[in-house]
Amino acid sequence: MPAFGQHRRRLARSLAVAGTGVAVAALPLFGATGAFAATTEPTTTAASVTAYPDNLDGWIRESLDVMAQNGIPGSYESIHRNIMRESSGNPYAINNWDSNAAAGTPSKGLLQIIDPTFAAYHVPGTVFDPYDPVANITAACNYAADRYGSIDNVFGAY
Repeated sequence: MPAFGQHRRRLARSLAVAGTGVAVAALPLFGATGAFAATTEPTTTAASVTAYPDNLDGWIRESLDVMAQNGIPGSYESIHRNIMRESSGNPYAINNWDSNAAAGTPSKGLLQIIDPTFAAYHVPGTVFDPYDPVANITAACNYAADRYGSIDNVFGAY
């Protein structure tokens, strides 16, 4: 995916997690010589957004924060274990050979979730895209919590 697309998706995830849905930019006034010249007082924001690295560790940590906000159980270790088994950490992994694929709904993303399950267990505050790492992890963990009590109880294909 081009770098621009990665940044756009990350921004969308950040805004979705913040719950604002609105981007605000602070720009200097005309004639200002720098970004700080436009303001003399420190500014505060209504919602604080945590920055996560755009890698497997960051995706898991961001998912855990969203899960905590929504009462979805799960641990870093269990999520990581299941991701490594299902996709080896590739957010664009797709299974085109199993029974789901034969039925027309291949498993996708880090935790290999099918579209109907993703739609049913999608968690508000995440992007509605099964290839989005945070949305995929969070929806799959929501499904595992409903079916098995927690992703912590999943030790094989689910």
